[in-house]
Amino acid sequence: MDYTISLYLTAPEIFLSLSGLILTLIAAWGGQKAGRLSTILAVAALVGASAITAEFLVNPSYEQGGDAFGGLYRMDAFGSVSKLLIYLAAIGCLIVTPRFFDRGREYRPEYPLLVVFASVGMGMMVSAVDLMTLYIGLELSSLSSYVLASFTRSDERSAEAGLKYFVLGALASGILLYGMSLVYGFSGSTSYLAIRPAFEGTLGNGALFGIIFVLAGLAFKISAVPFHMWTPDVYEGAPTPVTTFFSTAPKVAAIAMTARITLDAFGNQADAWRQIIIFAALASVVVGALGAIGQSNLKRLLAYSSINNVGFILIGLATGTAAGASAMLVYMAIYVAMSLGSFVAVLMLRDKDGNQVERMADIAGLSRAKPMIALCLAAMMLSLAGIPPLFGFWGKFVVFQAAVEADMVILAAIGIAASVIGAFYYLKIVKIMYFDEPAGVVTGSNDIAHWSVLALTAIFVSPLGYLMTIPMGALADRAAAALFAVI
Repeated sequence: MDYTISLYLTAPEIFLSLSGLILTLIAAWGGQKAGRLSTILAVAALVGASAITAEFLVNPSYEQGGDAFGGLYRMDAFGSVSKLLIYLAAIGCLIVTPRFFDRGREYRPEYPLLVVFASVGMGMMVSAVDLMTLYIGLELSSLSSYVLASFTRSDERSAEAGLKYFVLGALASGILLYGMSLVYGFSGSTSYLAIRPAFEGTLGNGALFGIIFVLAGLAFKISAVPFHMWTPDVYEGAPTPVTTFFSTAPKVAAIAMTARITLDAFGNQADAWRQIIIFAALASVVVGALGAIGQSNLKRLLAYSSINNVGFILIGLATGTAAGASAMLVYMAIYVAMSLGSFVAVLMLRDKDGNQVERMADIAGLSRAKPMIALCLAAMMLSLAGIPPLFGFWGKFVVFQAAVEADMVILAAIGIAASVIGAFYYLKIVKIMYFDEPAGVVTGSNDIAHWSVLALTAIFVSPLGYLMTIPMGALADRAAAALFAVI
C-alpha cells in the first residue's frame, strides 16, 4: 500500500481535520470572544479544501479516480463535484451565521468548529467505497449536526429539535447498521467492489432485507418519505443558520452517498433497489407538495419543500443510468443555491424587537417594506416551483429528460404533475409579499454578508444561470462517467 498516494487522495479531509484541531485550540483558549475569528478561519479552511478538491478535477492522472488505504476511500470526479457543493454550501452558511446570534450573544467558536468537522464527515461519506468508511463519515457528520441543532441553549425549541434529531438519528443509524450487517453476512465483505459481484444473480431474502434496511437508514438522512417526519420539526426548532446548513450541505452528502452505494455496491441488483427509490421519490414529491400547503411557518414550509425536491433528485437516481446521475448532480447544484438563498432571505427578516420573523403572515406586503429582499425571495420561490425562465426549471427538465430516456415516462409524468401541485404554495408566498396589505412587522437593516450571499444565489437562479448549463452539464457528465467507470 502506497501511503503517499493515499494521503494525497485524502488531502481535503486531512486539511480540514488539521484545521479543525487548530479551531479546537482557539475555542479552548480564546473563549466566546473568538467566535468571529473562528468563523473566518473556518471559511478559509473550507476555501482551501475546495481548492484542493478542484485540483483533482483538473488532474488528468485521476480522470477515473484513485483508491486510498486499500480500497476504503475513492477520490474521483463524482466525489470531487459533490465535495465542492458541500464546501461551498458550508461557506455560504458560515458567512451569514454570526449576525443571527449577535442579539442573544450565544455565538461561540464551537459553531464553525462543528461545521468543519461535519464537512470532514460529509467528505468521507461521498468518497466512501466501503461500509466502514461510510459509517464513520456518516456518524462524524451526524454527531456534529445533533449539537448544531440544539446550539441555542436558551431556546426550548432548539433543545427540542436537537433531542428529536438525536433520538430519530440514532434509530436510523441502528437500522442502517443492521442492514450493513446483513449485507456483510451475505457478501462476506464490506467493500463495494466485493459486494457487487457477491450480489449478482438471484438475490436471497436475507441479502434483499440487507439492501432494504441500508436504504431505509439512508432515506432518513436525505429526508425521503416515509422517513421524513423529523424534518419539519427540526427545521423549525433549530436556529435558522443551522436549518440553512441542514438543507444544503448534508443533503448533498447523503444523496451522493446513496447514489454511490446503490449504483456501485448494489449495481447488479438494480431491479431490487429501483423499486424502493421510485417509491421514495414519488412519495417524497407528493407528500412534500401536499404537506407544505397548510403551513404557516416559513421554515416548516421550506422543510416540506426540501422533502419535495429530494423526490425530484431521486427520480434521477431511479433511472440507474449515467444520464440520470448527471441530471441528479445538476439538480443538486441548483437546489443548493435555491435553498441557501431562500433561508438567507428568511434570515434577513426581523421584527421591530430584532427577533426572527418566521410566520408567513408577517411578510405580508414585504415588497413595499423590503423590495429587494422580496424580489430575491420571490425569485427563489418561483425557481423552486420550476417556472421558466428561472434556473430551477432547468434542474427539473434534465431530471425528467433522464427519466424519459430510461423509459420511465410514467414516473416523469407523475413528477411533472406534482410540480404543478407544489407551485401553489410557492406562488402563495409571492402573492402574500406582493398583493397583501403590509403587516408592518419586518424592519431593520442587514450586513454585507447577507446581501452578498443573497445576491449571488439570486443571480445564479435567474435566467443568467442558463449561461452555466454547458459547463455544469459537462462537469456533471464527467462526474457520472467516473461513477460508472468502475461499474
